[in-house]
Amino acid sequence: MGSASPASSKPTAGAADCKIKGNISAKGERIYHVPGSRHYHRTVLNEAAGGRWFCSESEAIAAGWRAPRG
Repeated sequence: MGSASPASSKPTAGAADCKIKGNISAKGERIYHVPGSRHYHRTVLNEAAGGRWFCSESEAIAAGWRAPRG
């Protein structure tokens, strides 16, 4: 697939089942969003800025990311 654009919101090749979005907030916080959560559909994953995909919440937590607050 090559490099992802900053507006990419689809998993990279080989990660089709990994649908949890790991997003870097404007404050630099690492926050993950699961499908069906409040902000999932409007969260834009920016891999160039450090965003990444996760296959499970436990994987995201182990990597140092947190669930959204509130």
